[in-house]
Order: sequence, then structure tokens, then C-alpha cells
Amino acid sequence: MSPRLDESHTPVATSTPPPDQLDPIDPFDALDPLEGLPEIPPFHEVGPVDARALSKTLFERLESLEEGTYEYSYVRNTLVELNLALVKFAASRFRSRSEPMEDIVQVGTIGLIKAIDRFELARGVEFPTFAMPTIIGEIKRFFRDTSWSVRVPRRLQELRLDLAKAGDELAQQLDRAPTVAELAARLGISNEQVVEGMAASNAYTASSLDAQPEEDDSEGALADRIGYEDHGLEGIEYVESLKPLIAELPTRDRTILSLRFVAGMTQSEIGEELGISQMHVSRLLSRTLVRLRKGLTLEE
Repeated sequence: MSPRLDESHTPVATSTPPPDQLDPIDPFDALDPLEGLPEIPPFHEVGPVDARALSKTLFERLESLEEGTYEYSYVRNTLVELNLALVKFAASRFRSRSEPMEDIVQVGTIGLIKAIDRFELARGVEFPTFAMPTIIGEIKRFFRDTSWSVRVPRRLQELRLDLAKAGDELAQQLDRAPTVAELAARLGISNEQVVEGMAASNAYTASSLDAQPEEDDSEGALADRIGYEDHGLEGIEYVESLKPLIAELPTRDRTILSLRFVAGMTQSEIGEELGISQMHVSRLLSRTLVRLRKGLTLEE
């Protein structure tokens, strides 16, 4: 008869203490993420060959773990630390860029993490071979999105790259710079789109006005070459202040001012124009100028 149905069955006493007398159990005490794995020395002491061998072992373990668990995170983070040398090697190719190397390494690390998450041992490819294009691609995407002097749409950023590639290929074939129509035919786009892409390319880099010239360049900084002192700016404030004062003048005085300082006529020519003597023109002009000068002085 089944013990479940046997009413005379008495449970066997055990020596297990009551739950309130058990010692608290740390869940991490029973979990060793390195169980069955080789001992991993400090990461800065691991050479490329050892890092590759350890990575292969860790990838084998990673495939058997459930994502989101402590052990999965531990093994995944260990893979990242072991392969940071790949990121630093890829980042060194962009050392000449203006961005800080720390930022480039940080972006490359994102590419490394993506490569770890996508890697499969069954492909039979070494991890560095698989990861390097992803790391470099992430860094290039960073420069493409952040290195433009003026923010332009992603469509124009990609069009610039296509135009540069097509331009180089056509220049080698034609032994000259390609025309807009030839670029459009090569890329299968309209001439207007090619012109738009060329205009957007001008926003990729910008020259500093304070940039110093090359050693063999006798000219000064860019600001010295393209800038000049506009003395007319000094008179703008006075012109604006004079407008209401001139508007208050009698009609004949305003006409004399206009003929003298706008039309550039002499006092004699003004006198002939208005039917008065040159001496009368001189007195009216002097009186008007004194009035305007006094009005400016009072405003100041």
C-alpha cells in the first residue's frame, strides 16, 4: 500500500533543527563563478595569447549560463576586462583626433561589449578577429556623429562618405576630378542631392580664426587675413542719434543737408539749386550743424 494512503505510517524523525535556529545562508557562499575555470591572474599581467585562451574557456562557460544571473554577469565582465587591450589597440589608430583618448577608449569598450554579446564559438572564428571590426565601427560612428563642426542630418553625413568614396574611384578612372553629373550617375541620385552633399561636407571641419599659420607661411592668423577694421561702424551710433534731430529741422535745412552730404554738391551748386546765394547757404549750413552738434551733446 502506498505510504500516502497508509494511515498507520508515521514520519521518520530527523535531526534538522527548526527554521528559526538555522544560520542565515549567503546566496553567494554557495556560488563560485570560477568553479571549474582556470585561475585568472591580474588582468594587466595577462598577455595576448593567455587572454585568447582564457576568453575561449570563459565563452564556453558563458554559453551554459542563464543571462541575468550573477555568474553570467561575472563571466561577462571578466571577458570585458581580459580583452580591453583590443580596445586600446583600436583606439590608438585614432590618436591624431582632437577627442580625448579616454573618450575613444570608452566608446570602443561599448563595441567590445556588443562583440561579446554577439560572439558564438560555433563559428570557429577567433574572438579578436570577430571583435575588432565591431570596436572600430563603434569608434568611427562616434566620430561621424560628434566630429562635425555643424550638426547635419545623418542622411547627409552618410552621403558625404558615399561622395568621397565615389569621387576617389572616379578620379582614378578618369584621371581628373569627376563632375556633379558623373557623381550622380555613379551613386544613382540626382544632381541636386550631390550638390547638397557637397555643401554639407563644408560643415565637417572648421578653421579657427586664431589658428597660427604654417612655419613657411608669411601671412598672419586667419583673423588677420580676412578681417579688417570698419571705420564706418563708429558713425552708426551718431547716425541713429541724428535721425530724430534731423526730422525736427525745417524743410529747407533738411534739403541743404541732403544736397551737401548725400548728393555731394558744393555750397555754390546748392545756392543755384535753391535760388539763394552761396553765403546764405554757408550761414544756414553752419547754423544747422551747430544745432545738431548741440543736440548730440545734450543726449550724451
